[in-house]
Amino acid sequence: MFYQPENGHGLPHNPFNAIVTPRPIGWISTRGDDGTDNLAPYSFFNAVAYEPPQVMFASTSAKPDRDGTKDSVANIRETGVFCVNIVEYAMREAMNQTAGPWPRETDEFAHAGLEKATCKTIDCARVAAAPAALECKLTQIVQLPGATNFVVFGEVTGVHMRDDCLVEGMFDITRFNPLARMGYQDYSVIREKFSMARPGE
Repeated sequence: MFYQPENGHGLPHNPFNAIVTPRPIGWISTRGDDGTDNLAPYSFFNAVAYEPPQVMFASTSAKPDRDGTKDSVANIRETGVFCVNIVEYAMREAMNQTAGPWPRETDEFAHAGLEKATCKTIDCARVAAAPAALECKLTQIVQLPGATNFVVFGEVTGVHMRDDCLVEGMFDITRFNPLARMGYQDYSVIREKFSMARPGE
């Protein structure tokens, strides 16, 4: 099968994000100018640079009360900071609860029953029990083609790692099993890993 997105795919559901899988989930926490905390998952998320460490996430829809975007991007525009919380399998239900189209005044931490912790380098809350969290300072927001497509880039200014996830000085993902986003309503979980040396190493 071949299709051109501008002409439609003719399938019951859009296959695009089922093809680009698995995707890590950036559980983005932000705080608005009014002090309201927000927490929402984004699967268009990744690390993009080592030195200095940088990450990105993309928001691709909008809420009526947020001027063409969602709470996360709106809050970051106001404050210039955000935190990326890593999602473990054990937190899948809580993560899913924070994905709802809740009003802007909703505190998703409270809604999902999650304990907050205070970030050290930015004015923002983070998920206290997350396996890792990346405190970020906004570097730029880029609008992509499409009315509500925004990519947020940030420089990592602080890194939290849960002590039980460190094994012999290495961050071991098998200690918490990261959740990954597939297509449609599907997810996966990473339980195994293997290593390969690059040519010349």
